[in-house]
Amino acid sequence: MNAAIRAITRKAIHEGFNVFGIERGYEGILNEEIKPLLRRDVGGIITTGGTYLKTARFPEFKNPQVQQEAYRILRQYDIDHLVVIGGDGSMAGAQALTNLGMSTITIPCTIDNDMGGTQYTIGFDTAVNTVVQCVGKIRDTSSAHERVAIVEVMGRHAGHIALQSGLACGAEIVLLPEHPLPLTEVCERLNETHRNGKTYSVIIVAEGAYNSYEVSDFIKANTYLDPSVTVLGYLQRGGAPSAMDAIMAARMSELAIDALLDGRDNRIIGYVDGALRALPYKEAKEITYPIQEEQYELVSILSS
Repeated sequence: MNAAIRAITRKAIHEGFNVFGIERGYEGILNEEIKPLLRRDVGGIITTGGTYLKTARFPEFKNPQVQQEAYRILRQYDIDHLVVIGGDGSMAGAQALTNLGMSTITIPCTIDNDMGGTQYTIGFDTAVNTVVQCVGKIRDTSSAHERVAIVEVMGRHAGHIALQSGLACGAEIVLLPEHPLPLTEVCERLNETHRNGKTYSVIIVAEGAYNSYEVSDFIKANTYLDPSVTVLGYLQRGGAPSAMDAIMAARMSELAIDALLDGRDNRIIGYVDGALRALPYKEAKEITYPIQEEQYELVSILSS
């Protein structure tokens, strides 16, 4: 998010806009946590994790009266355009303000990589790289102790992180919400790979597929193996952005400001088949990009 905040601020100032930063998202609008941003205010934040403007969950924003009040406050500050950085909930808030007459644009930012209208969201590549680094260290221990390692990653409804990190780190099994592989088959695969000479295995579990401790208990009860469990949790959400995320944040931010200048507002900045585009919210909701089935099959092929 910081890479995007920096790019939006500097690109907008370059184009002649006055820029304000709103702390803590939609809650910050209601609390009037609104401050001017200058070039130097965002200096040095591109390589830092988290968000310079902070964030907050604000379910109250679903209330139409709260939305009306937010719109009033934005207009009170003479804010003509609102650039939103976030996931589906953030985009829904932007669309609600759009319906009231606010000019908005959304830059997709969620590690789950599961927003409509785009194949890529800022934060995803950084999260995958974090998982791969962690699994590399866990694999060293599993190899030395000849054990099965179960690593739980984020992905309640979409298995993009699990699938991509599983491919990148050579996991033997990847469990996804989209493919709830029966645990009996997990045990069969583990037994087969160990019969073929493997002395350790790594299983990547997306949190929406199974509870990793349930997987571990089932394996213990039905094989001679004694797995270890590591839940990565918030480790995946922090840290400096990868080069890809920082670059995509800059490119998406550039298009966001250019789109506003051209009158193409009320859109999400999407990345599709190698190109960036500004897609209207309603269209974006109808276009989804699930996991690639051939990549899921590839995990099994390469793990044998």
